[in-house]
Amino acid sequence: MKVKSALFTPIKIGTVEIPNRFVRSATHDFMAQNDGAITERQVSLYKNLAQGEIGLIITGHAYVQPQGKASIYQIGVYSDILIEGLRKITEDVHKFSSRIFLQLSHAGRQTKEKLCGCTPLAPSSVYEPTFKVMPKEMSTEEIKKVIDDFIQGSRRAKHAGFDGVQLHLAHGYLLSSFLSPYTNKRKDEWGGSLSNRVRIVTDIIKGIKGLLGKEFSVIVKLNSSDFLPSGIYLKESIEAARILEREGIDGIEVSGGTAEAGQGSVWKGLRPEEDEGYFVENAYKIKKELSIPVIGLGGIRSFRIMEKIIEEGKADLISMSRPFIREPFLIRKFHSGEIKKSECISCNKCFNLRGIKCAEL
Repeated sequence: MKVKSALFTPIKIGTVEIPNRFVRSATHDFMAQNDGAITERQVSLYKNLAQGEIGLIITGHAYVQPQGKASIYQIGVYSDILIEGLRKITEDVHKFSSRIFLQLSHAGRQTKEKLCGCTPLAPSSVYEPTFKVMPKEMSTEEIKKVIDDFIQGSRRAKHAGFDGVQLHLAHGYLLSSFLSPYTNKRKDEWGGSLSNRVRIVTDIIKGIKGLLGKEFSVIVKLNSSDFLPSGIYLKESIEAARILEREGIDGIEVSGGTAEAGQGSVWKGLRPEEDEGYFVENAYKIKKELSIPVIGLGGIRSFRIMEKIIEEGKADLISMSRPFIREPFLIRKFHSGEIKKSECISCNKCFNLRGIKCAEL
């Protein structure tokens, strides 16, 4: 007998109906070819996630231009040549009830010259100590090129059969660094006020909706805090979310952290049940100001806590990453009543350069 719960009720993100409230958060899988092309390992990975009854699957971040490559073996979406490989993923996922979005990203200052083949780009020349990079301040022409590359990446995603895209506006990557006053020191129309700092994102959203139609779903992953001095904080994140909703986004996943802060979004170690969901309260504060679906996350492992978050209206969907590396069939097990908690211990050893894999199995 199937478990009855609000977690197994459908919800719409834009025009896309998600069969339940579970989201596989974007997770870099270290499985693509050197040029970003999809491999059979990735096709199998996403097929397993869909078989596991995850409502919405968000891919690992796909770089929209070669200068935006963040890591080896990362998905690429910078050329039409890559569409055919991406389509193999969506064709297999759509054999099941799951929906799938492609996450679009640009590394910005969080990469190295040997990876991106350039001096890393950023809104301003603010040194990045983790990567030991002094980035190049982008010209207006370079900013407009990035905007167009995000729009064209969305076009490729649609042609490849994805149900929507997620813009990576978190964790210190390029769009995040435009939004953050810590990394954006510009004095022109791309810096200063919050409306100027978020302009690059609003221009991308307008471009996607203008090209692909308002019915094509676009969501964002947003930092609720950079955990950096003079970085973005919750009050500005709430206002940014309001602006993005007005521009037509269909949903928002609330996260936080940057590499430079030494506190990213995947906090190591298990937490007591009552402390699961370390970004959920921020998600709730943002949700109260919006009418679009909000996705909550942060080390959530227990079915009881997931259900409580939805029932109390703290978030509309629950997002997880590491548990699905260990247990791609986790949601199916929840639905059957077989288990009540993920076995993931948040050790972070699953992020393997040879491909994500649970170190405990």
